[in-house]
Amino acid sequence: MQGASSRPIAFPLARVLSLLVLVACAAAPGLLAQERDDEVVANLAAGRVIVHVARESIVFATIQQAAEADSLAPRVVALDSRHIGVLLGAVEWQIPAGAKPLRVEREVPRLGGVEGVPPSQLADENTDLEMIGVAYLEVLRKFAGRLHHRIDLRPDEPLLQLVVIGDGPGGYGPEVWLYDYHAVQEAVRGDYYQTRVLRPRTTQLYPPEKHAPRTLLEVRYPPGVAGATLQERIDHNDLGIVRLARSEPKFARVVEKIQAGKANSADPADAAEFLRAAVVPLAGKSRFAVGAWTENRGLDWLVPPEEPLEKAQEDKNRPPEAPTLLRKPKP
Repeated sequence: MQGASSRPIAFPLARVLSLLVLVACAAAPGLLAQERDDEVVANLAAGRVIVHVARESIVFATIQQAAEADSLAPRVVALDSRHIGVLLGAVEWQIPAGAKPLRVEREVPRLGGVEGVPPSQLADENTDLEMIGVAYLEVLRKFAGRLHHRIDLRPDEPLLQLVVIGDGPGGYGPEVWLYDYHAVQEAVRGDYYQTRVLRPRTTQLYPPEKHAPRTLLEVRYPPGVAGATLQERIDHNDLGIVRLARSEPKFARVVEKIQAGKANSADPADAAEFLRAAVVPLAGKSRFAVGAWTENRGLDWLVPPEEPLEKAQEDKNRPPEAPTLLRKPKP
């Protein structure tokens, strides 16, 4: 799905192989491979990502899927100097099972933007988006290549999802992309399988078609999770949303903009406060985080995520003005 002002991503086509498509089966977050103690185990992040492209800012929230007690929370990661990402699905891998889990994003080399690439090439070939997609593909292929037993996922359920949030080059403006990484298997002999991750299927979520309404975006993992989206709650005048809008004039203005299909004209500070207030009842007892991305400041947290105890390695060559995930939350 690409809007009239979209910039296409042209991933080279892989050779067609004789592959066995995974059969439909409900996959619960937790253990992806559990037949043998020495097998590979993938820990899945399940939940929701809600994105509001407001005026001069992109506000977003992540919510852990409350129905799955063993699932991880969606993980926010730095991608390059223009984009951040939210990871869902197989975000941690234990090779072999029982070993210390490896985090997908820590195996991806820091892209550091696309320095050295001519602006004309960047605009024409969308090198930044291709680099992101291929970098995560290579890591997934390395991990999934160790899976040699049959795994079951629903046909519409990717192994990993990456929601890309940021700004396009050359004044393109705010953009949101969804990368779906699906896995296929080939039976080699008996119950021994070769697992391969396909190149990502990309969907441009923002900007929409030229005259389409500007509304909230929402991605869920696993796909097909029941329940109304936040946009649907707003459209249908959900009682909780009505009460929230009446509690603050600034919230009422944000709701009015969203209902009118003009979410992109909402005040960014008001939009961030509204999303934080709206997410609390949606999350219940589940973990959630709320952040705001701007091109000049990078990422600011309103509600920071509960990061794992281990800290990511710092890049000594990282320029001080580069976007960071470590800004203190707003008071």
